[in-house]
Amino acid sequence: MADTPTPVQRLADRVPDLVALQLLIAVARLGSLGRAAQELGITQPAASSRVRAMERQLGVALVDRSPRGSRLTETGALVTDWARRIVEAAEAFDAGAQALRVRRDQRLRVAASMTIAEYLLPGWLIALRHERPGTAVQLLAGNSQFVIERLLADEVELGFVEGLTIPSGLSGVVVARDRLVVTVAPTHPWARRRKPVAADELARTPLILREHGSGTRQVLDAALGGLADPLLELASTTAVKAAAVSGAGPCVLSELVVGEELAARRLVRITVEGVPLDRALRAVWRVGHRPVGPARDLLSLTRTG
Repeated sequence: MADTPTPVQRLADRVPDLVALQLLIAVARLGSLGRAAQELGITQPAASSRVRAMERQLGVALVDRSPRGSRLTETGALVTDWARRIVEAAEAFDAGAQALRVRRDQRLRVAASMTIAEYLLPGWLIALRHERPGTAVQLLAGNSQFVIERLLADEVELGFVEGLTIPSGLSGVVVARDRLVVTVAPTHPWARRRKPVAADELARTPLILREHGSGTRQVLDAALGGLADPLLELASTTAVKAAAVSGAGPCVLSELVVGEELAARRLVRITVEGVPLDRALRAVWRVGHRPVGPARDLLSLTRTG
């Protein structure tokens, strides 16, 4: 059994398309089918064919043709008045849609996990500023779970996370690689040891850690089978670093985060074995909403920068 046409489908079969309506309006204004065809950039035979098709579709005569030109019938004049309203409404619709596109292309809402927000995004956003100087960027920073929630709530167009996998409901692509490192203050006993720290010893040692929900914590928990022992759980990379520098204990953070402290010997990198600490950094977006406009441009910059 064939599907029954919907009211809108039936309406589409009975209402002429916009080009045909524009042609009728042009005939009324110019008094010539040939000049109307020229104005719309079509041939006169094509214009005549469109008018005849419109008359068949509506079931009424619209245009009287003679050697002196073309003029609307009484019915054609009435239809032309209606056509003007439809074309004006279509033009208003197009102008509104264009305004939405312009507004979209002038702002970008991004959410990023702390490591990416602090150490990678600034460079990407500077490059985006050169590409799109008029784009205003709103950046929200938090842990990876925070980023996921903002995306799923449609509060941002693009997110950056540090977890092991792409969360449900999101699509994504790897934009960088990273590695977690174990570091301690120079006064910590581990700073003088030569033997690597094994996985079981790391799991038994109280550590200064990021909170649950962060990509850093997710990677470490997976590497240690969920056995990481928190000495402190802190919600920012800066706080974790400060606690480790003070000598409170070992910390586990991205090597992007501790580079300056390692160079200045405020922290010492500890060799560990049997602990997989490599991870991917990903750009993510809602399934079915691949980035467009400035979000697409930012994504491109992350992959080439």
